[in-house]
Amino acid sequence: MKNRMESRLYAEDIASARAAVDLSALKGSSILITGASGLIGSAVVDLLAGTETTIYAAGRNLERLQMRFEGYPNVRYVAYDAAAMCEPDLPAADYLIHGASNADPRTIMAHPVNTMLANIAGICHLLQHAKNSGAKRVLLISSSEVYGKKEGADAFSENEYGFVDVLDARSCYPMGKRAAETLSVSYAAEFGVDCVIARPGHIYGPTAKADDSRISSDFAYRAARGEALVLKSAGMQLRSYCYCVDCASAILYTLLRGDSGEAYNISNRDSIITIREMAGILARAGGVSVVAGEPSAAEKRAFNPMMNSSLNSSKLEALGWRGLFDAQTGLCHTVEILRELMEQEQKQPR
Repeated sequence: MKNRMESRLYAEDIASARAAVDLSALKGSSILITGASGLIGSAVVDLLAGTETTIYAAGRNLERLQMRFEGYPNVRYVAYDAAAMCEPDLPAADYLIHGASNADPRTIMAHPVNTMLANIAGICHLLQHAKNSGAKRVLLISSSEVYGKKEGADAFSENEYGFVDVLDARSCYPMGKRAAETLSVSYAAEFGVDCVIARPGHIYGPTAKADDSRISSDFAYRAARGEALVLKSAGMQLRSYCYCVDCASAILYTLLRGDSGEAYNISNRDSIITIREMAGILARAGGVSVVAGEPSAAEKRAFNPMMNSSLNSSKLEALGWRGLFDAQTGLCHTVEILRELMEQEQKQPR
C-alpha cells in the first residue's frame, strides 16, 4: 500500500485540511494511533505528518505501515494486534487514538469474534495503558452503527439509540463498539482516565485498501478502473458519507477540543445522501454505468441493517469543525486520486 501523498490531489486535500485545523497544541507531543494503516487511521497520520509531533503508528503488518508512510520522519512503527488477549507492549504517549477494528462487511462476517475482541480488548488495553502511563487523553473511534435501527429519516443525535439484534452475529460490530464506549467512560469514572469518543458515519476515500468490501470503497476502486458498478439493492439506505480527510480533521478536533466522556458524530452535513446517489456520483466520475445485481446470501447477511444512519453533526460543529469536501467533491477526488496512483504503479518498472 503506497503512500497516498504521492498523489498530487491527495496531498493538496491534506494541505487544505491541515490549514483549517489548529494543531499547535500538539507541538512536542506524542500520539499513538492503532489501526494506523486503515481508512481513517492513515488519513490521521497523513494530516499529522510534517507537524512537530511524534507519531507511533501501530498495526499488525509493519511492512505495510512502512510502505504506507515512507518518507515521514516523525513516524515510528509499533507491532500491535488489537484482538490479542495479552496486554501489548506499547510506548508511552501523550495521546492515544484507538482505530484498530474490522470494519468492512466481509471481514466482520468472516471473523465476528475477532471483530468484537479488537473493539473491546483493544480499547481495554489502551485505557489501561493510559492509566498506567499518565496519558493526557484517549480517543475511541466508534461508529454510527452504535445507534441501531429506528423509524424515520431524521438524523441521529448523540443521545438517541435504536434496536440492535444481540443474537445476530453481524451485531458483533455495533455491539463491540457500544461496549467499547461504555468501557471508556467507565475507566473515566473509576480511574480518572480522560477519554473522548468519535462516531464516524460512512467514511470513504483513497486511503481505503483495494480489497475493502465496503460499498463506497469497492465502487470507488471499480470506477477508477473503468468498471461498471453493480448495485445489489434498491440503494435507498440513507447514509452520512464523509471524505477520509474531513474525518481525520474531525477526529483531531474531537481529540483537542471535545469534552471528556462525550461522544461526537462525524458527519458532513453536505454529504447525507442515499447509497444510490453515492453510486451515481462515483459512476459519473469514472465514466461508468450503474447496473442492478442480486446479492448472494452471504452478502445479504453482511449488509448494514440500518435504513437510516444519517448523523446530526451540530455538536461537533460547535467545537469549530467544518467539513471541506461535500459528497460531489470528495467522491470525485477519490476516483481521480485512485486513478493517479494506479497510473503511477503501471509506469513503475517490473
